[in-house]
Amino acid sequence: MKKIRVKVKPFSRQKKIIEMSDGSFVIYLNEPPSEGRANSAVIEMLSDYFNVSKSSIKIVSGYTSKNKIIEIL
Repeated sequence: MKKIRVKVKPFSRQKKIIEMSDGSFVIYLNEPPSEGRANSAVIEMLSDYFNVSKSSIKIVSGYTSKNKIIEIL
């Protein structure tokens, strides 16, 4: 089990994940932060990045915030 810090930037031009030097991540999304669409996109992008299933990724805190703590099983 691994916990990571993520900062989400919705309404970006392109989708990408950048790993910062402190071990946190910045995720750029096209989706808006409404109706959980940005959170779903974050989980989908992290599952591709870490090569794990979507069910292995869980938002621990920051569900309605741009700053999130995510747990990867």
